[in-house]
Amino acid sequence: MDVLDKQDGDDDFNGVDKISRDEITIVSEEIYHIMKDSRFILIFHSGVDDEIDLYPLGIPSFGKFTKNIMIWTYKRRILTITEYEQHKLIQKLRYTHLLAYDREKYLTSGQLYALLCKEAALIAARYQCLWGVNPMKVADCYVYTLFLQRSFHNKTNSDWVGVASNCWICDGILQKDITLEIHDVLHREISWECDDNVLAKFKKDFKLPFLIVKEDGVYEEGQYRWISTRSSDREIHAMKSLPEETSSFFLEFVMSDKPVALPDGLFEHSNNLGVLSLCCCAFNFASPPFLKCHGLRFLGLDNCTDDKTGEGKDYAGWVSLHSLWVLDLRYTVWNEILSQEKLDLMDNLVELSMEGVWCWQYISCLQGRLPNLQRLRIIKPTRGPDISTDPSNSFMDKAKLEILDLSGNSEMNIVPNSLSKASRLEVLILDGCNELKDVVVPDGLPRLLKSFSFDGYGSVSCRAPTVELPSKQERPSTPTTKEGASISKISLEGCSQLENLFVRGLDNLVELDLSGAAIKTLNFNTMVLEVPTLKRLFLLGCEHLRAIIWSSLTDSFKLELLCIDTRAGTGRSRPCIDRNNSFQLEVHAIVVDARLARSVWQLLCNHYAAAENVYLNIHVTSAVYSELSQSKVKEKEKKIDMYGDQVSLLQLVQADRYSDVQSMVGDAPAAAFPKPPANNLDRHIEITKGSHVLDSGLGYVMTRFADSLHVHDVSTSASLPTGYSPQVLRQCRMERCPKLGEVFQRGSREFWQLETFWASDLLMASWICSKGGYRYHGFNDGSFGKLQHLRLRSCPRLQFVLPVWFRSFPSLETLHIIHCGDLRHIFVLDEKWWYPDIIQVVAFPRLTTIHLHDLPVLQQICEVEMVAPKLNTIKIRGCWGLRRLPIVILGERISVCASIMLGIDELYIVVYALVSVTSVLDNFHEKRFFFDVNSKSSAFALKKKRSITRQSAGDRGNPAGTLKTRAYALKSRNGFAIFNGSTL
Repeated sequence: MDVLDKQDGDDDFNGVDKISRDEITIVSEEIYHIMKDSRFILIFHSGVDDEIDLYPLGIPSFGKFTKNIMIWTYKRRILTITEYEQHKLIQKLRYTHLLAYDREKYLTSGQLYALLCKEAALIAARYQCLWGVNPMKVADCYVYTLFLQRSFHNKTNSDWVGVASNCWICDGILQKDITLEIHDVLHREISWECDDNVLAKFKKDFKLPFLIVKEDGVYEEGQYRWISTRSSDREIHAMKSLPEETSSFFLEFVMSDKPVALPDGLFEHSNNLGVLSLCCCAFNFASPPFLKCHGLRFLGLDNCTDDKTGEGKDYAGWVSLHSLWVLDLRYTVWNEILSQEKLDLMDNLVELSMEGVWCWQYISCLQGRLPNLQRLRIIKPTRGPDISTDPSNSFMDKAKLEILDLSGNSEMNIVPNSLSKASRLEVLILDGCNELKDVVVPDGLPRLLKSFSFDGYGSVSCRAPTVELPSKQERPSTPTTKEGASISKISLEGCSQLENLFVRGLDNLVELDLSGAAIKTLNFNTMVLEVPTLKRLFLLGCEHLRAIIWSSLTDSFKLELLCIDTRAGTGRSRPCIDRNNSFQLEVHAIVVDARLARSVWQLLCNHYAAAENVYLNIHVTSAVYSELSQSKVKEKEKKIDMYGDQVSLLQLVQADRYSDVQSMVGDAPAAAFPKPPANNLDRHIEITKGSHVLDSGLGYVMTRFADSLHVHDVSTSASLPTGYSPQVLRQCRMERCPKLGEVFQRGSREFWQLETFWASDLLMASWICSKGGYRYHGFNDGSFGKLQHLRLRSCPRLQFVLPVWFRSFPSLETLHIIHCGDLRHIFVLDEKWWYPDIIQVVAFPRLTTIHLHDLPVLQQICEVEMVAPKLNTIKIRGCWGLRRLPIVILGERISVCASIMLGIDELYIVVYALVSVTSVLDNFHEKRFFFDVNSKSSAFALKKKRSITRQSAGDRGNPAGTLKTRAYALKSRNGFAIFNGSTL
C-alpha cells in the first residue's frame, strides 16, 4: 500500500486524473510472479465503457488456451443499458466470450425489481452518509426517478428530472432534513437510460405505483401514487379528479396562445398531494384551486397564466402556504404569491426558485422573511421588481442558505456585502452576470463555500441541485451576448471548503484570489478558461494544492504575479508588483512539498523562457512561522555562535606548549566570521524542512532560474534536488544540515556564475564539491570562474573544500574558514585532470585576504603551489599543521599575522620581486623562516643576521612584553633587499 500511496501522491503533483493513471511496474511484477502458475477466476469491477487489458497490471492473459476465467462488469448497470448501447458494446468486445446482458430477456419483472433493490442496498452501503437511510427508500428513489425520466425524456426544455431530489423529499420518500451530501450522492448514482421494454417488464408482473399518460394516451382509472399527463385536451383525458392516493401530480398542456384552464374539482380529494407541477395552465391567481391541498410541499409552475374569467373561491386565507417547502416559478409572473404578505406565511419554505420572473434585486424583499430558506435561485430575469429597498443587507438573516444561483442577471453590478452572513452557503453561481465589476465581499464569502461558477458565456439550461457544478458539455458552446464580461477581480479568499470552480469567458479579469481554498488541482483547461488579461493569481494558504495545470495555449494569459503558500494557519502578506522593474512575471511561493515546483516549472518553461524576465522567490518548508518559533531559531543560532568561539582540545594542547609566548603576544583572535549574504537576488530559492526537497521538478527550476540559494535545517543526506546543475547560481548559503554528506553531488559542474559560497554547521559534509567532475576536452569548463568569496564555519568532517584545475578561481578575493577539524587541504588537485604532471602552480590573481582559524590538521591551502599576487592580509590561528602559504608577488605591503601561527615548523613565503615588505614575525625563535627568491637562474635563502632578544613580561617597565627589532638581509645578484621586522 505504501507503494500505491506514493505513486498516487506523485500523480497528484503531476496533475494526472485518476482515470488516466498508469499501472505501477513494481506492483505488476509482484502480481505476475504470484499468479503466473495459478489457476483462478478473476471478478473485475470495471468503471469504464471498454474492455481493459489486464496484462500490464500483472494479470496473466485469458483466452481459449488458458485455464483462467475473468468476469468483469460494464460501467453501466444492467437496468440502464439501452439496445443501442448493447450493440455498440458487442462491436467493441475482443476478449469477452459471454455478455450477461444477453440473458436479460429471461428475467422476470420480479427479478428485475429484486436486482434494483440489491443495487439500492449497495449504494446505501457504499456511502457513509447513507448508512442511516433505509435501502428500500433508495429503491423508491430509483423508481421515482424512472417515473420522471419516462415522463419528460422527450422534452428538451424540461429540468424536472434535475430536481428529483426535491420530489423525493416532498413526496415523503426521504426525510426533509437530509444533507446536501446525500442529495449529491443520490443524484449522481441514480440514473436511468433503459429502453421501453424494461418498463414493460416492470408493468407486466409488478404493479408500478405510477401512471404516465402521453398526449395520445388514455387515462385509466386506478389507485396511482404518482401521475404524469401531457394533453392537448381540455378535459385532461377525461380525468375528473385526482385519486386520493396520489402524492405527486405532473400536468402539462400543449403550449398555445390560449392556455387551458384547470378543470373544476381536479383537487377535490387531493389531501395526500405533496408534489404538484403545472405547465402551460391557466387558473385564478387570486384564488388558485390547489390551495385546498393542505399537505402540499412542492409547487412548480411553468408558463402558467392568470385566468380571470372564473370566480375565485376562498381557501381559508392561503393557510396551506405554511406547509410549502419548495416554490418553483418558471416564466410565471404571479406577483400575489411573491408579495410580502404571502412570504410571511411560507415560514417552512426551504427552496425558492424563480426563472424568467424578477431580477436579483428581489432578494431585498426576503430580508426578515423565509427563516428556513436553504436554496435560492433567481435566474434569467425578464424584469425588475417594483421596489426601492437596498439589497446589500438582504442576507443578514439567511444563516441556513446553502445554494445561491443568480445566473443570467446581466444587469447585476454588485455582490451584496451581507452575503458573508450566509455562513452555511456552499454553492454560488453567477453565470452570465456580466455587468459585475468584481466579486469582492469586504468580510469575505462564507468559508463553507464548496462550489463557485462564473461563466461569461451565460447560464446553463439545467440547474445544479447539488454542490457539483454542471459539466462543460452542459454549458453554452458560444457566448449568449456579444458584450464581454466586465468583471476584473474575483476574490474567494477564505473559502476553505472550495473544491469546484468554473470560470470562463471573462475577458477583463485581472486578478483571481483563491487563497485558503481546498482545491487540489487548479486546471486552466477545464476550470479557468479564456481569461486573456489575467495578471495576478493568489493561492495563499492552499494546503491541499497539488498541481496547477496551465493552458497549452501560449497566448491564453500573461500572468505577472503568482503567489503560492501551501502552509496552513499562517498570516500571509501579499507582495505587490514593482512597476519600476522590467520583470514579466513575479513568483512568490512557500510550499510544504517541493513537488509543487513541477507546476511552477511548467509555467516558466512554457511561457517565460528567458530567466531575466522572471522574479522568483521560492521557499520549501514545513514550518509555520510564529513569534515563538522565531525566538527558538534565534536561540539556536545563539548557541551555535557560542560554540563557534570555543577552541578545540588539540588547540588547547598546542597552546600549552607555547604558553610563555602566548602570554607575551596576548590573545589575538581571528576577525569575526563574516555574516551570510544579507540580500537575496532576483531569483532566489530557500530550502528547509519541507518534504520531497530532492524532487527533480525543483531541480529544473533551480538549474534554469535560481540566482541565489539558501539551504538550511535539512535532515536528508543530500540537500539539493535530483538533476540540479547550478548554471546560473551566483550566491549559495548552506547551514545546519547535520546529515549532509556532500553539498554538490558527484559530477556536478557548470558553476559558471557562482560568486559567493557561505556554509556553516555541515556536521557530516566531507567536501563541498567532489573530485571527478566533468570536463570538456581536458580543459576547465569555466566552473568557479566567478567565485569571489569562500566562507566556511563548523564543518568538522570536511576533508577538502573544492577540487582545483588549471586557471581555477581567477576571481577569488577572500578565503575565510574556521572550526573545521578534519580539513587537510582547502583545494586539491582533481583526480580526473587529464594532465596532472604539468600542474605546478595555480594562480589566484585576485586573492587579497586569507583568514584561517581552528584548522588543526590543515597542511596547506592548496595541494599544489598557488600564486596570489594581490594577497595583502593573512590571519591564521590554531592551524598547527600548516606548512605553506601562497606565493606572493610583492607589489605592495603584505601583512602576515604570524603571531597566531603557533606550531609551524617551516613557513615559506616565496617572493618574485625584490621590494620592501613589512612582516610581523613574532616569537619564532625556535623556527626557520625562508624568504625565497625565485628567479630564472637561482633562489637564495634569507639568513638571520642577528638573534632574537627575548624579554620576560613586565621586565624593564614593559608589562606586556615586547620583542626587539630584527633585520634580515637577502643577497642576490642585484644587491641587497632589507626586510625590517617590527613588534606586534
